Amino acid sequence: MDPDRVLEGLDPEQTLAARALRGPVCILAGAGTGKTRAITHRIAHAVAGGVVSEQQILAVTFTTRAAGEMRGRLRALGAPRVQARTFHAAALRQLSFFWPQVIGGEKPTLIESKIQAVARAAHSVGVQPDRTGLRDLASEIEWAKVTQVRPTDYESAVAKASRQAPLPAGEVARVFEAYEELRREHNLLDFESMLELTAGMINEYPAIAQRVREQYRYFVVDEFQDVNPLQKLLLDAWLGDRDDLCVVGDPSQTIYSFAGATPSYLTGFAARYPHATVVELVRDYRSTPQVVRVANHVISQARGTTSAGHLTLRAQRPDGPDPVYQEYDDEPAEATGVARKIRALMEEGVPAGEIAVLVRINAQSAAYEQALTDQGIPFSVRGTTRFFERPEIKQAVHLLRGARHEAAGEEPAPLITTVRQLLGQIGLTDTAPEGRQARERWESLAALAQLAEDMAAAPRPGGAPVTMNDLVEELDVRISTEHAPGFEGVTIASLHAAKGLEWDAVFLVGLTEGMMPIIYAETDEQVEEERRLFYVGVTRAREHLAMSWSLARSPGGRKTRKPSRFLDGLRPASPSTAARRAERRRGPARCRVCGNTLTDAAERKLGRCLDCPSSYDEALLERLRDWRRAVSQEQKVPAYVIFTDATLQAIAEQEPSGVPQLSAVSGVGPAKLDRYGEAVLALVAGAEPAEVMEGRDAPDGEEEDVAG
Repeated sequence: MDPDRVLEGLDPEQTLAARALRGPVCILAGAGTGKTRAITHRIAHAVAGGVVSEQQILAVTFTTRAAGEMRGRLRALGAPRVQARTFHAAALRQLSFFWPQVIGGEKPTLIESKIQAVARAAHSVGVQPDRTGLRDLASEIEWAKVTQVRPTDYESAVAKASRQAPLPAGEVARVFEAYEELRREHNLLDFESMLELTAGMINEYPAIAQRVREQYRYFVVDEFQDVNPLQKLLLDAWLGDRDDLCVVGDPSQTIYSFAGATPSYLTGFAARYPHATVVELVRDYRSTPQVVRVANHVISQARGTTSAGHLTLRAQRPDGPDPVYQEYDDEPAEATGVARKIRALMEEGVPAGEIAVLVRINAQSAAYEQALTDQGIPFSVRGTTRFFERPEIKQAVHLLRGARHEAAGEEPAPLITTVRQLLGQIGLTDTAPEGRQARERWESLAALAQLAEDMAAAPRPGGAPVTMNDLVEELDVRISTEHAPGFEGVTIASLHAAKGLEWDAVFLVGLTEGMMPIIYAETDEQVEEERRLFYVGVTRAREHLAMSWSLARSPGGRKTRKPSRFLDGLRPASPSTAARRAERRRGPARCRVCGNTLTDAAERKLGRCLDCPSSYDEALLERLRDWRRAVSQEQKVPAYVIFTDATLQAIAEQEPSGVPQLSAVSGVGPAKLDRYGEAVLALVAGAEPAEVMEGRDAPDGEEEDVAG
């Protein structure tokens, strides 16, 4: 491929990054700025220009999903043989290859979960934690190992880090030491030991170091702000004394400090490599200006290390709807209100799969699962049991593999017919069942059926039909890369699990002090990590962003909760905003039907609660919508840029008779009044949209056609 053609379509900053072909290179990439695009084009540009061969490149990511996405993009750019792997996958591959000649004997058993081993270790030293305590102990041992803390040094390390141990530090140290002894005795290998052994092998055996470094000469590390000391140890072993290293990251998205990650490797990159090329990507292609303004405000209030390295994003998309801030009396009311708003978005045409509810902790999920179920809205919970480990999916894959062998030599039935018949044997029906667990099982099976439908609908060379063998092969690839099929339902996920994802509409819920920031964020740096977590949540939204909180836990409870401090300066009721100062002068906006205070932006536009009855001229509202649609098509902008649905409904309800009355409608500012006021008043007076469009003044810079 022509090296210059690889750069087509990149913006100036992305192009600058892609042209920096020799290391060291540091790309500071804000949320939604196209970092994956920049680094894959940089790799392809280097390959096309003969700077490095594909086989000598190692691109390191933090998730198998990100690695798979990178490999797919590189294939499309003509570099299919580039290795894109996670730290763990790359280390396991190297350790397995060199194990016979370095250590010999039986290879250790890799353990993905420490829970059972930690339980045995704890029991051996007289510590009896419950299930939650075991998980906390396992996480604490992981933190110690990735930060290179030994059992004998654990107590002093915890004190130095001002870290809250899950048990008395002495007990944790005893369990940690017993765990390591048990692991060695039974030839077990955890992920941390795997990285450590691989780094040690390279550093201690010159022949292996030479072979690894001859194989990989060109390194790219994504999400560099999330690198921990153990991963950095391995990266340094790979590099040796070379500096052909490109790192990509965003200090404002550092959300794993509690697990040992540190942004200091990213923020200190230029100090370590004074000759480094540093490029900032700040053009946000993901989110509307309204969402970007919220994100920039949130991170601009940061203190400490976060404040030094944050990027100010510049929105590239057209205007969208204003963010929504909503206060509820209690948690059930919040969950119900969010579900109703989701239903309204779906009725406006937003797909369920493009909507997410993001929670701070998994315990918050249940209320939203129930509320969505009550509304008949499909959903999936991200971050629970991995898709291909679910019992129903294992059973389904077994059935599909069996059907592949049974169908050999026979005239095949249409793929989707066969798949639905097989999955029907284990619970896939035409409609979703009642009950949370039954519904979750059904949704998993429905996702497999949808994958078969998508494959059958995709064009294939020569028009050949997709077979059961094709489907099973696709499933095998997805199982190996943990690439679960998509499901057309609302996503419920924790903020941590949402990192790296995006949706058209995002609901950030439970935004109260004690939950965001979480109650155990006691130090200034811990609070700042919570701010960064909130920032990550905000930047997941492309278009619609809603933030909510409740004043009490249960109906009738004391309303003592306070909105999150991170909303100060954003929510209409926060003391630092102009809206709050204006409210003090004129009093809060109240519903004209029931008199309650209005906090939701859409309710303030309507002048009433969404649930309160209203009367309006349906014909007028239809005329307003038809006119808006015509203007939208003519100006080639989304309809809501002209007026939102809430503003149109407010106009239809209030039927303004002149400019003063129209200007009093929330959402009709001076610019829109000047541009659209005459047309809107004509529609209210009874004119038809076609008449208004024909009789309007020509837009600035155009002349009316007066021929004839």
